[in-house]
Amino acid sequence: MFGLLFSCLDLMCENWNLKYLYKMEFVTTGDGSKTLFNAEIGECYHSKHGAVQESRHVFIKTGLDHYVQTTGATDVGILEVGFGTGLNFLQTADFLSDKSVQVDYVGIEGFPLPLSTIAATGYDATVHPTVWASYLNAYEQALTGNVRINEHLKLHIDHTLLMNFQSDRLFDVVYFDAFAAVHQPEMWNDAALAHVAQFVKSGGVFVTYAITGNLKRSMKALGFSIEKAPGAPGKREMLRATKL
Repeated sequence: MFGLLFSCLDLMCENWNLKYLYKMEFVTTGDGSKTLFNAEIGECYHSKHGAVQESRHVFIKTGLDHYVQTTGATDVGILEVGFGTGLNFLQTADFLSDKSVQVDYVGIEGFPLPLSTIAATGYDATVHPTVWASYLNAYEQALTGNVRINEHLKLHIDHTLLMNFQSDRLFDVVYFDAFAAVHQPEMWNDAALAHVAQFVKSGGVFVTYAITGNLKRSMKALGFSIEKAPGAPGKREMLRATKL
């Protein structure tokens, strides 16, 4: 594992009407890709064992790719809880580049990052240049409405807290990428999970990097079947749940 390399920056998120200073640090993770350490929360946005490899394993391979291969779907709605830097969105866009699949992607984010921080993540090295350019060009507009990124993909980042999120549609795949329960227990309690579950269609898939007894019991009680899937590096197992 690479050593942790810190490049400090203070982010005054005035553009997003926040009332306090977010102090962030870029961290180089185990696969060489960066993530952000959020000092306010006390946790990184992505796995320190490898940000990109976690994203690809948990959300693309075990989530989206699994859903497309098992259902044959060519029109997929994705809901992400915790949009953050947009890493999972970028890996989704790159995955779709040679697929005949249309994706309508909605990310929930209570505290959107400034575009300057997104641009400094270095994620351009992990996706096709056209994907990266389209994302940067569309990011701020996506915070106010639905934006077409390319022929495969549309994006909307809903600037709201999870419990305030509302939608008229049901989603096929949920990327649940909130900070860990030890730091944000309110994102993992029964009320929060029930709020998310109402937006998942029958046969839809919910994936997250974590798996605990409480999480399994909660999802089962909400009408999901539970699978223990192999975890990303640093975690033995993760959760995949399918709505019955």
